[in-house]
Amino acid sequence: MSDQRSRLREITAVLHRYQITRGVTPEKLRLILEDLGPTYVKIGQIMSLHSDILPKAYCDELMKLTSDVKPMPFAEVEQVISESYSKHGIDWHDIFEKIDDTPIGSASIAQVHRATLKDGSDVIVKVRRKGIYTTMKRDIDLLHKAVRVLPAVPPLKNIVDLDMVLDELWQVAQEEMDFTREAANMQEFAEKNRSIVYVTTPDFYPEYTTHHVLVMEYIDGWAINDAWALKENGYDLNEIGQKFANNFIKQVMDDGFFHADPHPGNVKIRDGKIVWLDMGMMGRLTEHERKIMVRGVKSIALHDISKVTDAVLDLGDFWTKPDRDSLYNDLRDFLQEYQSKGMGEIDLAEAMQSMMDIMKQNHMSMPHGMTMLARGLTQVEGVLAAISPDINMMEIAYNRLSEEAIHDLDLRHEASHITRKMLRMVSNGSEIPSLTSEIMKEYLRGKGRMTLDLEPTSDLTRVIDRAVRNLVIGMCITGLLVGSSIICATDLRPKILGIPFLGFIGFFIAVAAIFYFTVRYFIRKWIRHRHEKPPKRKRQRHEGTDLKKS
Repeated sequence: MSDQRSRLREITAVLHRYQITRGVTPEKLRLILEDLGPTYVKIGQIMSLHSDILPKAYCDELMKLTSDVKPMPFAEVEQVISESYSKHGIDWHDIFEKIDDTPIGSASIAQVHRATLKDGSDVIVKVRRKGIYTTMKRDIDLLHKAVRVLPAVPPLKNIVDLDMVLDELWQVAQEEMDFTREAANMQEFAEKNRSIVYVTTPDFYPEYTTHHVLVMEYIDGWAINDAWALKENGYDLNEIGQKFANNFIKQVMDDGFFHADPHPGNVKIRDGKIVWLDMGMMGRLTEHERKIMVRGVKSIALHDISKVTDAVLDLGDFWTKPDRDSLYNDLRDFLQEYQSKGMGEIDLAEAMQSMMDIMKQNHMSMPHGMTMLARGLTQVEGVLAAISPDINMMEIAYNRLSEEAIHDLDLRHEASHITRKMLRMVSNGSEIPSLTSEIMKEYLRGKGRMTLDLEPTSDLTRVIDRAVRNLVIGMCITGLLVGSSIICATDLRPKILGIPFLGFIGFFIAVAAIFYFTVRYFIRKWIRHRHEKPPKRKRQRHEGTDLKKS
């Protein structure tokens, strides 16, 4: 408890130093997280995935958070390795010939050392930071308490449920801290990409891997965005970019299991292959989500607003009651931006970010896998911009869908499917007379109901108003004539020309009204006719000459 109080005082001091009550800009948030230490840096990195909740400016700034932090002493590294292996009755000295004292990478959750096994193999040892689980859990608990007591700080006050977001952050962090899960990710990724000859992953050693220690093959080579080195070694940057983008699209659309952090440090080129590293953060789409996303990409490519709307409604979770009309209008404006563009001109990452902005405006949130995909696409686009800027991911995605549609076309299945649809149409069509009969019976019994939600235009409103007014006036005139006729049949006095005075006045008013409205009708018709005459054609100026014939 005293540890929590001490940490809370540290956090309060940092927040006070940055004057958080005056607002939090994206840059200020990043600086605060960096000052709060490695665990908050990791939290910020995970928060950058939430472009469906956080404003884009905040996500972009949080993506700048560096994972390079002060390394833990090598003595602590040895202690973590020793404790982890001792649980399995193994002495780590029996596994490694040596482990380099100096880490080749130090991040908020783990650090990496180069090592040599007893058989002489060059490997990488990834070691979890000592006490990181306890530290992160304490900080997450403190954040939960802060959410309950601190007032909302603009413009972050529109975040829906910070407690829910923190729970998700903690879940993602726990997955990253469990290296057996990362090893399983590596194995699954390798299996799903086994048929792709230009893609590989490091071999890992399951017999030496625990929750706290991961041992894998050492990978040299060049970072995928090191254009100069790749050219010097005879690589074609366009080919690398094309295959890199195609493989990422394949991971998303075919496998539903993709690398969620494909920045240049996690992708290398070696021996003519793209090597994917660091599988701690992987995105996963359910089969349902994957199919909806594929349907959405097709609909965007075809500029089909209704189908895009259906895909978004099927995919997102609403914070409030959905307004389909508002969403439809926003998506229509979104698609109009791309109406004049070809497939090769659409920026897929930008389009997805725009889609997420629309979902935020309509109080919707995306599944976790889709938010990770948005970040992954942004990073892939960044790599392509560095090595092959002419490559377009949207075009690759659509071409892949088209090729699969042709490849997967089963004529027998399609014929069977069409036949079933026709049979259903015939069957349903035969029920129409009986259904119509039932509807009419319900109506005659006074039980038929119909709900109409009409939104009349101003022109329609004027027409209805005029029709109702004329109808009321006509009924009044008719009533006046009928009433006057009844009075004339009596012997009511006084009389004018032998007609009761009241009857005479009634007839006079009715005839005058009929005359007035008849004259007004013909005058208005004449005025309209004059206005509808086509204007005189102006003489056109002729510029240039006829086209010359060859």
